[in-house]
This record gives sequence, structure tokens and C-alpha cells, in this order.
Amino acid sequence: MWTMILTTVCIVMTMVMAVYVIWFYQSGLVEETEKESYDKYYIMITEDSKSSIWKSIYQGACERALEENAYVDWLGDTLFEEYSVEELMQIATASAVDGIIVTANENDELTGLINEAAAEGIPVVTLYGDNTKSARCSFVGVGSYNMGREYGKQALKIINERREEETAEGAIGLIVEKDGMVQAAVEEDGILGSKNRPVKVAVLVNAYAQDLDQNILCSGIQETIEQERSEDIEIELSLISVDDTNAFSVEESIRDIFMEQDVPDIMICLNELTTTCVYQAVVDYNKVGEVSILGYYDSDTIIHAIDRNVIYATVAIDTKQMGGFCIDALQEYHELGYTSQYFTADIRLICKDNVAEYLKRGENADEIP
Repeated sequence: MWTMILTTVCIVMTMVMAVYVIWFYQSGLVEETEKESYDKYYIMITEDSKSSIWKSIYQGACERALEENAYVDWLGDTLFEEYSVEELMQIATASAVDGIIVTANENDELTGLINEAAAEGIPVVTLYGDNTKSARCSFVGVGSYNMGREYGKQALKIINERREEETAEGAIGLIVEKDGMVQAAVEEDGILGSKNRPVKVAVLVNAYAQDLDQNILCSGIQETIEQERSEDIEIELSLISVDDTNAFSVEESIRDIFMEQDVPDIMICLNELTTTCVYQAVVDYNKVGEVSILGYYDSDTIIHAIDRNVIYATVAIDTKQMGGFCIDALQEYHELGYTSQYFTADIRLICKDNVAEYLKRGENADEIP
């Protein structure tokens, strides 16, 4: 009996909390928009609210929503307490919003919550990570395989450039006689990628990822390296798990890698936080020039690191386009009753050759009041 009473109390408290949170948001919405009315009210839910990538996606969603006379709130961004994605999904569903945008995974609990929202007539768009078993109306993400191929190509480019530099410097000069002529030769055993010195390429993957995108991306990297590498280049490709529960756990995971005797020659990072932590570790452990970094996203820190030749290149996604696609999917669903199952955002490579363009964009953005 007491268990039933406690369960009932918890349910009532959850519902009260949900009503209060949405009332708080909606009352704030009225004040901020001076009682303007919108046709649709959408909610965006992410795993965290501190990463600049989510802020950029939200900005893109807001700009597109205003064009459609809709409003989108980033649920959890201004709350004093931290709530899980699942808890925020419950709040949004109980509030009967017009649509939900959520960063998803293949978690069974999240599958059930998305299905509950769909059963209530609320379309759900999964963002960045998908939940293929659910009744979500659309998924907005990136082409993971193509991104993996880009990482693979850049890794091979790094290897070829470093081999050329080492050959030019003259690794272990030899004197050989050929056709009666004495010539200088280079001993290949001391060059990166030779049998005695294989290239160590490490892909830093999320230890707790349950979606297929990460596996597809890694497959793209592996297949590209195998297909396009020269026969005389030896490459050891490995996956290193990184605990990205929070910033501290990522830093600990990266520190453990650099404490090992054999630090990878090339490190491929698959999110913004890992990229930033590896960049800092390379500087702290005096590995600049020894460890090449392929990063993810185009934050100011990453862009400046490329300009300083600490990060070799980064693969960035068009985050504003991704946010706009989320609104497009919800609007189409309301208008037509269906929408595209998959929206793919564009990706772009930022390296030393074009980093000046992005530095200039950042300076111009700072000047905007």
C-alpha cells in the first residue's frame, strides 16, 4: 500500500513539475515576444547546453522557425537543475507541444518515449543521433560514411607529407654503387610508414555510443585507408574508447593515452570536446609536430589551433542548416502528414589552406553588436 502511495505521489509531483516548467517557458515566451502569436510551438532537447555546436544548431532552428511563424524553445537551457533527455521528453510530451527535436540514441527507454509522443500526435525529429526503432517522423544528421572517407583521405595526406619531409631530411644516409656510379640512398626503415615504423592512426570513439553512425563513420575511415594507401605504407588503425560522460572524464581518457609509451602519430576526434582536449594535451605534453590531429567542428578554439599548426584539419558540419532542416521536417509533417525520413547536412573541411577565411568570419562576427 505504501509503495502505491509513494508511486502516486511521485507521478503527481512529476506532472506538477512538467506543468510548472512549461508554464514558465510559455509565460516567458509571451513577455519576450510582446504577446505575439505563433502558429506552432516546438521544443528542442539536447544532451547538454554548453557545447557551441548545439547553440549553433539552435540558432539555425530559430531563424528558420521565425520564417514559418513558429517558435522553438531549447528545453533545459535555462533550467536551474539538470534533467536527462528522457526526463525532458516526458515534460515536452505532457505539455502537448506541436513538435519535438531531440538528440537521440538507440536506448530502449528513449524509443518508448518517442513512441508515446507520436501516439499523442506530437511529431518527433531525431537530431544528430537516430533512434531507428521508434516512430520518429524524420532524422536530421550527417553523412557518416562520407565524413569517415574525408578523415581517411586527410590521414593519408598527413602520412605522405611527413614521409616526404623525412625523406628530404635524409633518414640514415647510405652510399651504394649502381652501374659503376657511387650514389646516395635513403634507408626506408627510418621513415614513417615503413615496416619498422608503421603509422599509428587512432580513432577516438565514444565509449557509450549505442547508435550506428559511429560504426559507419569508422568503416568509412578504414575502407578509405585500405583502398587508397600506397602498398609500401604500413598503417596500424585502432579505435580508442573515450569516456565522454563529462569534460573531466574526457580529459582523463586523453591523459591516459598520452601517458602511454607509444602515442599515436595521428589522432582522429569525432566530437568538439575530444578535439579540444587532444589539442590541449598535445601542447601540454610537448607533442606538437609529433602528433597530428584531425578534429571535429569549427569552434573558435579549433580554428585558431589550425592557424597555429597544432591541429592539422577539422571536419565541420553546417550546423545552421541542420537546425533549419529540423524545422522543415516538422513543418512538412504538419502540412502534408509526412516528411522525408532523412535530412543530411553539408560538411566542409577546414585546414591551413582556407583557415584565414574562417578567422576573418570570426572577427566580423565579434564586431556585430
